Amino acid sequence: MDIVLVILGFCLMGLGLVGSFLPVLPGPLTGWVGLLVLHLTKAVELTWTFLGVTLGIAILVWILDYFIPAMGTKKFGGTKSGVIGTTIGLIIGLISPIPLGFIIGAFVGALIGELMHDSKDTSRAVKAAFGAFVGFIFSSTLKFMVSLVFLVLFCQKAYEHWGSIIG
Repeated sequence: MDIVLVILGFCLMGLGLVGSFLPVLPGPLTGWVGLLVLHLTKAVELTWTFLGVTLGIAILVWILDYFIPAMGTKKFGGTKSGVIGTTIGLIIGLISPIPLGFIIGAFVGALIGELMHDSKDTSRAVKAAFGAFVGFIFSSTLKFMVSLVFLVLFCQKAYEHWGSIIG
């Protein structure tokens, strides 16, 4: 049973990494659930302090994720249309065959969103789209780094107790 939980936890860690870029999945929170699943095994006991601190970090990053893109957009004079455009562009970019399409899609989506809001001021739209793009990249990088640290911690704990997990 432990091996099944470890595999499930590892899959959740992978989803956490993917969720760093997808707005529909809370990356670090999903990764934290992977740590919790690892804790549920009989072989690996994580302390409640460890779980509490990592949960606190995951929640903090989840909350910041709602503010960072908006702050980037507003700092560069953008609107909510730019933020919405960034999200739509990101999703389209993810399903497109273009390498790094999610990055290109996020910027183009923000630009289109800003141009739909005010089609007359293209220089402001480009500046605002850049702000939305920077906010998205910063937020995604933060989520990815936290999710990656969670994955490293997961692998370290699973490796330390591997003999107990499989035996």
